[in-house]
Amino acid sequence: MDRFNAIRVFCRVVELKSFTKAADSLDMPKTTVSKLIADLEAALHVKLLSRTTRTVQATVEGAAYYAQTSRWLRDLDEIDSAFEARHVDLRGRVQVDLSAWVASTVVIPRLPFFYASYPGVQIELNVSDEPTQLLRANSDCAIRGGELADTTMVGRLVGQSRLMTAAAPAYLERHGTPRHPLELELGHQLVGYQFASSGRPMPFRFRQRDEEIDIAGAWRISVNESNAHLAAGLAGLGILSSFEWKLRPYLDDGRLVAILDDWQEASYPFYVVYPPDKYRNERVRVVIDWLAALFAGLDPAIGR
Repeated sequence: MDRFNAIRVFCRVVELKSFTKAADSLDMPKTTVSKLIADLEAALHVKLLSRTTRTVQATVEGAAYYAQTSRWLRDLDEIDSAFEARHVDLRGRVQVDLSAWVASTVVIPRLPFFYASYPGVQIELNVSDEPTQLLRANSDCAIRGGELADTTMVGRLVGQSRLMTAAAPAYLERHGTPRHPLELELGHQLVGYQFASSGRPMPFRFRQRDEEIDIAGAWRISVNESNAHLAAGLAGLGILSSFEWKLRPYLDDGRLVAILDDWQEASYPFYVVYPPDKYRNERVRVVIDWLAALFAGLDPAIGR
């Protein structure tokens, strides 16, 4: 048995909770993955994984083994990366955790420019609007909005964008343009956004000087994913609240119209977040620096 390969495969199965997904990500047959896991369990005389028809979970012993071996793999990866940085082009995988809108609109369209400089670096995007604990998800870094609560992570401010309220012209023609936030509760339809982690709706929050108003309103559709949230607003299904970075192209071309602009909140911070030791890894560092440069390169007028 190739012990190193077996450990690498085991860690991947734990992270993806699937033999099939692990096999696909490692570009090897599923039968090979299953055999390596079976051989590893036989060598250790312990059951590492609990398998059902729907998912794969680490056993208590498997979770303990994963905690130590995944840390060892990361350390070994960083040692290799340090030598690679000195002698050859950077190579290897970097996992980035980010929202659907940031992935599809900000990062993916600009990846060809990154690969022109670093063709050997593999970027794995973990796309979700649900925040995750980076170490548990085994990600190297993440793009996060809002104030940071996790003091164990490094947060590098990459930009700011205020929240705006907008609607499609067709919607405003049918329902009229509200002049005060309280009018949203009088016959208007909202495009709701619920947090993926809790299912709780995000309120429409308005502030003007010392006055603050939260609106629940009657939503026609509610979603938990950022691209779908934008699509519902563009379709005229109701009024939505989102970041100016996200809405600006559609405000500029007329597909959305800004409303209640004098009631908007202050700018909302965005960070690239990572565990402190990750920045020592050369290929992770170039990805973090590149992500920071992407946001810094957005139109300064948008991030005011």
